[in-house]
Amino acid sequence: MDVSDSSMQSLNIPALKGQQPDTAGSKATGSSAVSRGIRLAAVALTALVLTACATRPPATAFDHPVTHALSATAETPLRAALAPKEAAHPGESGVLLLPTGTEALQARIALARAATKTLDMQYYIAEEDNTGKLLLGAALYAADRGVKVRMLVDDLNFKDIDQIMAALNSHDNIDIRVFNPFGSATRSFGERTRNLLTNVDHFTRRMHNKAMISDNQIAIIGGRNLGDEYFSASPTIQFRDLDAFVAGPVTHEISASFDDYWNSSIAYPLRALNKQKFDPADLDKTRADLRQHWKDQADPLNAKPLNATPLSQQITQESLGLTWARTEFKADSPIKIEHPDPDYKSPPLDRLIELSNEARSGVLIVSPYFVPHDEGVKALAAITGKGVKVEILTNSLAATDAVAVQAGYAPYRVPMLKAGVDLYELKPVIAEGAGQPRAGLFGSQSRASLHAKAYVIDRSILVIGSMNLDPRSASLNTELVLIVYNKQIAGAAAELFDRGIAPATAYRVELASPAVLAGLRNTGSPMSPLIWTTEENGQVRTYNFDPQAGLYRNLLTGLFMLLPVDSQL
Repeated sequence: MDVSDSSMQSLNIPALKGQQPDTAGSKATGSSAVSRGIRLAAVALTALVLTACATRPPATAFDHPVTHALSATAETPLRAALAPKEAAHPGESGVLLLPTGTEALQARIALARAATKTLDMQYYIAEEDNTGKLLLGAALYAADRGVKVRMLVDDLNFKDIDQIMAALNSHDNIDIRVFNPFGSATRSFGERTRNLLTNVDHFTRRMHNKAMISDNQIAIIGGRNLGDEYFSASPTIQFRDLDAFVAGPVTHEISASFDDYWNSSIAYPLRALNKQKFDPADLDKTRADLRQHWKDQADPLNAKPLNATPLSQQITQESLGLTWARTEFKADSPIKIEHPDPDYKSPPLDRLIELSNEARSGVLIVSPYFVPHDEGVKALAAITGKGVKVEILTNSLAATDAVAVQAGYAPYRVPMLKAGVDLYELKPVIAEGAGQPRAGLFGSQSRASLHAKAYVIDRSILVIGSMNLDPRSASLNTELVLIVYNKQIAGAAAELFDRGIAPATAYRVELASPAVLAGLRNTGSPMSPLIWTTEENGQVRTYNFDPQAGLYRNLLTGLFMLLPVDSQL
C-alpha cells in the first residue's frame, strides 16, 4: 500500500510508479525467459502484419469549442436551496453516502431531473443497457428542457456504433466527447485492433474518473460506472460499490476538474469520430424508445422514489440526509495521459499517502484491485510497526472480474500477513434475490465482485473515489478522490467495511500454522502457506487454497504470474 518504511519521510512507492517490483522468490524462476520470449514474439508479429498507425490530429483541430462549468453563483433552484445551508456551515459541503445500487441509480436520475442549466457527466464506462438507457433518457429529457448536457466518455469501453449516444449527440443541447480515442474513427475492427497493437502505451492510459454534476451545485463521485452491474440490476454479476453524493463548495472543484478534461487536446468531439449520420427523425425515434423504456423499466428497477420530491425542496426541508463536513477534492490532471512523465506525482495517491502516514489507530482499505508490490508491503509494515492496525478488503480469486490483477496481488499475501496486516477477501456469495435491484453493498446478490474504492483513517476520515491501490491507478489511469473529515461519514463507511469482512461475506486470509502445515504434509495434500477461514451454513470452514475459484481461474492466475505485466495491473 502507500505507507512509508522507517527510512521514508512520506510514503514513496517506486513500484507503484510503474517500475517492476523486486519479487525474487515470489514468482516462477523462468518468468524472465518467458518475458523475453513474449516480447520478441510480439515485436516479430507486429513487424510482419502491422503498419504504423497514423498520428491523430489534436482534438483542437476539429470543432472543439472550449466551454466551462456554470458559474457557481448562477441563479438556479439548487443554488437557492443550498445558499442558506452553506452560510450556516462555512467552509463545508454536504455529503451523503450511496452504498446500494438502487440509491445510486435514484440519485443520478434525481440529479438529471434537478438540472435547470447544465448537466456534466464523466465516465470510464457508459453502457446502453437497462439502467444506462434510463440515465441517457434522463439526460435527453434535461436537454429537451434547455439544459446543456456535456458527456465525456473514455474510449476504451466506448463503441461509436452505439445508436443511442450517437443519436443523442445530434441534439442541439447535447455534446458528447471521447477521451483518448485509439480507434473510434474507424468502422473496421481490424483497424481498431491495429491502432491498439501499434500504440500500446497510448492505449493503456485511460480516464478512470467518474463524476456527474448538476448545475455546478451537486455532484456524485465514486466507484460506479454506468451499467446494470453497478446498480444491482444485472442477473449475472453485482459489483459491490460505493459513491458519495456531495453538495456545496467542493462541487465547484469537481466541475473545474471536469472542465480540464473536457477541454483537453485528447477529448475528441464524437461528431469528428463517428461515421454515422442522423436526422431529426432518428432523434425523435430515440426519444420515443427511451420514453417507452422508462415506462417499462423504471418501476422494476426502482428508479423513481428519490424523484417524488425535487432535490431543491428536499435540501430546503433538510430531508435529504446530508451531513455537512470539511472536504477536500483531489484529481489527476489530464496531463498524466496527454504528456506522460515518469516524475508525475498523483494528487489523489499522494494525499492518501500523507493521511495514512498520520494514522494513529487504524487504516481500513477497500480496493478491489490491490497490487502493493514490495515497496507497498514495506510501507504497510511501517504502519503496523507503529502500532496502527491495518485491515484490507479486496476480491477473492473466485469473486474478481480481473484474474490478471489477482495474479499481481497473490504473491504479496504472505509478506503482508507477516507484516501484521489483517487481510480479507470478498466471497462470490450467491444468495436469494439474485439480480434484484434492491441489493445492498454487501447484501443479497448474484455473483458478487467488489468494486468500491474507499479508505478510512482512524474511523474519522474517509477517502472515496475512483482510485484503486495498484500500479495502473498510480501511473497509467487518471483518478479522483473526495476526502471527508467527519466521524459520522467515516464511521458509516467503517461500518460497511465491518459488514464486508464478516465471516458470512468474506474469507479471512491467514498464515498457515506449523500444525496445519504438518497436517497437510501427513495427508499428502498440496502445501500452502495460507489458509482461508469463513462461515458456510452457520459452520466455520477452512480452506488451504483459493476457495471456490475452480481449476480454470487457478490455471489462468498461474499463467498471468509468468507474464511481464506487473506495471499494467
